[in-house]
Amino acid sequence: MKYFFILCSLCCIFLAVDAQSMASSYKFYFGSGKAAKEYISLTPESKFTYQAGYGFSNGSTVKSITRKGKNPLTNTFVTSDKPFYFSVKLPEGNYDVTLTLGDAEGSSATTVRAENRRLFFPHVTTKKGELVSKTLTIHIRDSLIRDADGKVTGRVKLKSRESNYFHWDNLLTLEFSDTLAKICAIEITPNKKATTVFLAGNSTVVDQDKEPWAAWGQMFPSFFEPGNVAIANYAESGETLKAFKGERRLEKLLSLSKPGDYLFIEFAHNDQKPGSSHLDPFTTYKSTLKEWIAEARKRNMIPVLVTSMHRRSFDAEAHIINTLSDFPEAMRQTANEENVVLIDLNAMSKTLYEAWGPVNSLKAFVHYPANTFPGQTTELKDDTHFNTYGAYEIARCIVKGLQATKLDLGKYLKKTIPAFDPTHPDAWEQWYWPLSPLTESAKPDGN
Repeated sequence: MKYFFILCSLCCIFLAVDAQSMASSYKFYFGSGKAAKEYISLTPESKFTYQAGYGFSNGSTVKSITRKGKNPLTNTFVTSDKPFYFSVKLPEGNYDVTLTLGDAEGSSATTVRAENRRLFFPHVTTKKGELVSKTLTIHIRDSLIRDADGKVTGRVKLKSRESNYFHWDNLLTLEFSDTLAKICAIEITPNKKATTVFLAGNSTVVDQDKEPWAAWGQMFPSFFEPGNVAIANYAESGETLKAFKGERRLEKLLSLSKPGDYLFIEFAHNDQKPGSSHLDPFTTYKSTLKEWIAEARKRNMIPVLVTSMHRRSFDAEAHIINTLSDFPEAMRQTANEENVVLIDLNAMSKTLYEAWGPVNSLKAFVHYPANTFPGQTTELKDDTHFNTYGAYEIARCIVKGLQATKLDLGKYLKKTIPAFDPTHPDAWEQWYWPLSPLTESAKPDGN
């Protein structure tokens, strides 16, 4: 273990130096045809290296197809019959990423995710000859903590498994999948004006990196208009309020904040457990929440409290059993005492789970027989952690809660979002999620 942290320290030194030389704007053209003016031409052989700073990554294999036409930007594209990744080395910050998708002579279907399976565009389809431009706004980070002058003052204490995450590495990693993904071009530009929404929480919020696990934070970006909002998910599995601060995750996100940014806070599942990170609902839990609220307000950020969703625990009458003790009520009281906006996910999740019932709710959580996924030799039964469908439905609850507030953030939600009623959740049969290549049988930390 000590060698891992030595390696992390060396990487931090590398990142501190290398970040100064990184470009922050790019125009990429994909395919084997003549490069469009001012664009970097990339072929299927353009594999990612840190020296180049960009390329197809994580073992991706693509092929290039060229169509007839005068516009070199749209008559060539790359595609694959498997999910593929493209990575770009970037300094931390917010970026607008504009994708040109489609085929001048055929149809296409593309799902776009980024970093750790962070959803942006589900199932973008184009008709024969149609090309579309889609822009996403994304937050990129590293693990270094810097002061106002950019001097490195420390780093986040990462867990060993986080060394493989795609969101601590100074790279933008895009994942393309679906039945017929076709990528013509990518443009990347810094976005200094977007409001950043920082998410602090545990495994029910984090960007889960492997199938079949998922959490609401990684679905949240898909609900916002590009250009105006960047979702910065700093949640991590197994975290408590106390551990999150002790590992300097709170310090890190606060160091990147600017006036008008948001801090969403959702903790309880692990804080209630015995141990060094335990907090008492009506004393230390409330006082810690108030400390965080004060730190956010000191920087003119807008704190938002989110009560934790229930675990999937039904009584004999198919009603949800509260396993979170007094923590949700303590957060409600804190919101009232501090005049902070509250999204009562705890209440909405009770309604949602009971609408599903004991049987259908299994489809929203990680309950799968053995051998459903590669390398999964045992049955998965988890009543805390969600699959992608369940995570999306929880994100729908968060969006509904946001819409009910008077926060300016709600103005930047996509106008096409259909109304959501937890008593009538979206049908599981209508959920579509092309699987990412990486899978994991082990449960995330926390329960």
